[in-house]
Amino acid sequence: MNETTKPDIVYDVAVVGGGPAGLAAAIALSDAGARTVLIARRIAYGDNRTTALLGGSVDLLRRLEVWAGCEADAAALRVMRLVDDTRRLVRAPEVRFSSDEIGLDAFGYNIENRVLMAAMEARAAEAARLTRIDGEAEHVTPDEAAVTITTRQGETLIARLAVGADGRQSLCRKAAGIGVTRRALDQAALTFNVAHARPHKNTSTEFHTPHGPCVFVPLPGDRSSVVWVASPKEAARLKDLGDDDLAEAAERQSHSILGRFHVEPGRNLFPLGIERPARFANNRIVLVGEAAHVLPPIGAQGLNMGLRDAADIADVVRDALSSGEDPGSPRTLARFETARRSDVLSRTFAIDMANRSLLSNFLPAQAARALGLHLIGGIGPLRRLAMREGLAPTWRKSSYRETRSGRL
Repeated sequence: MNETTKPDIVYDVAVVGGGPAGLAAAIALSDAGARTVLIARRIAYGDNRTTALLGGSVDLLRRLEVWAGCEADAAALRVMRLVDDTRRLVRAPEVRFSSDEIGLDAFGYNIENRVLMAAMEARAAEAARLTRIDGEAEHVTPDEAAVTITTRQGETLIARLAVGADGRQSLCRKAAGIGVTRRALDQAALTFNVAHARPHKNTSTEFHTPHGPCVFVPLPGDRSSVVWVASPKEAARLKDLGDDDLAEAAERQSHSILGRFHVEPGRNLFPLGIERPARFANNRIVLVGEAAHVLPPIGAQGLNMGLRDAADIADVVRDALSSGEDPGSPRTLARFETARRSDVLSRTFAIDMANRSLLSNFLPAQAARALGLHLIGGIGPLRRLAMREGLAPTWRKSSYRETRSGRL
């Protein structure tokens, strides 16, 4: 992969941002036949956060030849348990989802982000049509014919389409003239990893508390990642505990299902919120990853949606190039908008409602939540439908096929 660019080169696509969604988009676009440039600093991924990659995401990473480079360091997720630990008057029954019930070996895999990033970076280095600029975008300027990107290092790049994978404060989103709706939540998430005395048996357990979920997700060996959602004050208190005290608090929250805990180095604390742009594409720019959606860590949807963003823009651009169309044309952008809107809006709504119902002190809301989980847990066809939709929306591909046939 070439490290330099020539001023007279016009790329098919420029990807701005080198997180997991940006790297996936760059690799997928290159594989789709697009002359692609990735503009992102090469910075070692420093923390120990993890991601639960659900089935469709793993399939994409296999197609991109990334998964073989990190599969050995991932833990299969075969069972998911939801446990109501609110201790309220009206509580939901425990719900247990098993991947073999829908004919799968696993729902997906949990992996440390730094391991996933290393595999993606290695694959990107081999992509034939991908040029890497080790820099940071400073100006993004779209016009009728192309998007011009100037880096802080003084390079100028031109592409017919720009993919904004540059996070919550997206420069690309601002350049596209796309507004964003933000809502802060009175919650924060503390993440850390633990070793434990008992095997997890590839079971992810999510305890629902009055302040949010606390999830113990398998890692390789007798280890798990913990995502503990609480009030900002309580999350900060937990973060400041010593290792032994935090291990004891986590073991108590888990009801000792995994035995004694040992907290590994590295903790991350971040406030939660919901962000959604008014559009997902405009002015030769499309948005992926956290530039396009920010959600609380419920249901493992964040990066999984970002990878679907990457897959969809690659499909849209492949079709445009194969038919001789401009990959940055309004028609192409409309196809991406249609492909992503229903997925993102439906997932955002579902996660928001699930979070609100968990936090609500309104007795009818608690009863409705308990009834819903009772029905899902007790009715096989409904439970299997919930599992399949949790992995990936089954209507998404048919929706995209409609855009390909021109019914926008």
